[in-house]
Amino acid sequence: MNAAADPVPPAAPGSIAHEIARRRTFAIISHPDAGKTTLTERILRAGGAIQMAGNVRAKGERRRTRSDWMGIERDRGISVVTSVMTFEYGDCIFNLLDTPGHEDFSEDTYRTLTAVDAAVMVIDAAKGIEARTRKLFEICRLRDIPIVTFINKMDREAQDPFALLDEISSSLALDTSPATWPVGRAAKFVGTYDIYRRELHTTSTLDPSDPRMLQLAEELELAQAALPEFDLESFNAGHLTPVFFGSAMKEIGVTDLLDALASFGPPPRDQATETRSVHADEEAMTALVFKIQANMDPNHRDRMAFARICSGRLQRGMRLKHVRIGKQFALHTPQFFFARDRQLAEEAFAGDVVGIPNHGTLRIGDTLTEGEDLRFTGVPYFAPEILRRVRLDDAMKAKKLRQALTELAEEGVVQLFRPQDGSPPIVGVVGTLQLDVLQARLKGEYGVSIGFESTPYNLARWVTGPRERLETFCSVNRSAMADDIDGDPVFLASSAFMMRRTAEGQPELAFHDIKQIGQEIG
Repeated sequence: MNAAADPVPPAAPGSIAHEIARRRTFAIISHPDAGKTTLTERILRAGGAIQMAGNVRAKGERRRTRSDWMGIERDRGISVVTSVMTFEYGDCIFNLLDTPGHEDFSEDTYRTLTAVDAAVMVIDAAKGIEARTRKLFEICRLRDIPIVTFINKMDREAQDPFALLDEISSSLALDTSPATWPVGRAAKFVGTYDIYRRELHTTSTLDPSDPRMLQLAEELELAQAALPEFDLESFNAGHLTPVFFGSAMKEIGVTDLLDALASFGPPPRDQATETRSVHADEEAMTALVFKIQANMDPNHRDRMAFARICSGRLQRGMRLKHVRIGKQFALHTPQFFFARDRQLAEEAFAGDVVGIPNHGTLRIGDTLTEGEDLRFTGVPYFAPEILRRVRLDDAMKAKKLRQALTELAEEGVVQLFRPQDGSPPIVGVVGTLQLDVLQARLKGEYGVSIGFESTPYNLARWVTGPRERLETFCSVNRSAMADDIDGDPVFLASSAFMMRRTAEGQPELAFHDIKQIGQEIG
């Protein structure tokens, strides 16, 4: 092992540098059913944050998972929104973001990954690398996010550890360095051996002559000869992943993972803006809004903006510049979150994720500063893959529907397109499960019942170009034009062929399938 357990550089206790060095902000990513939410629960329990961990599908209110708090999540046993949980462990402050595993919510996951410094990739020991895992990994690679791998479900029938390591290495082009090694397999799995510390962590004492101990000795010798040692620089650059084995269900290997994140997990990293890089230890406070969640408390119709503090120290009561609208924004009640539960944040530091109550003032991609005109980059909207027209069951609730769709679109639940010819609104989604969530939330939170109808359109593209040329194009194609939530023009096409044909006939205009939030499309 190379420099894995070096302590963070010392700084005066209570100073900004000291507090920032203690922060560990990470997301947990995986293919659905790899055990991501179960691992989240066990991490929270190991960190002393909860007394009882529950399965996603567990019965009874006392066994509900804390990170899956929305009704549809509990009903279906899936995560559909990102949960934020802040807790303390090993002299570090952890900000854990539990992302949706289902691919229909990939936009939420993508935006969450703009707010973290590392990711824990959970892999099913029997299934290995799956499609969703690969896609999420590519997102991490685009951002050079360091990845820690946790191979879960070693208490069940599993692939050989060497085969799993080889698959990670070959499928993801990522060097693997085992940090722990499994002791036993399937029903005989009893714990792990910590390669870095040379310690045995088992649920029962094993005799040195036990076949599992003999197998461990043989495999360790082979692993240390054939696989690279851990290198901190390579890990921070996103080229190498330390690999941990365990069983979240049996709480084996979870403490190994937490200890490693405390020991060598990356502290808050630099964040890119349109004009410069912002360093975490700068005195001036800056923050990026990466998520909006409406109606976390339906009784109060609240609206929470989740912001990643990118530099400096946040203090309750401070006045910040809302860069998009150019106005001052008073920070009266910033909050730390533990899934749905919350606590007033008197102060927070770079790396922390705080909730900011607001009434629609803040949007995804917004930047808050102490006065400097900065705009953080890298928070995108993707062109939707499914377009549906909204059918309102009760015409008397048209105004309420408009408000609800606007709020949920600003939250990122769906994308909203208002046709320029005045026809009913169109929603765009990545997958059909998003439509189910929209329907359930409109009914449960706003009392509005809707249905969906097909549209003649299958593709949506943002259009930019010279103003006069763009206005002419919109006028000629009015029935196929819509405005998005920000009022930007969107062209709707019936097929990829029609989109290509339109684009070829309009060489002065550009048609985009990605829109950078908070920026002009370029």
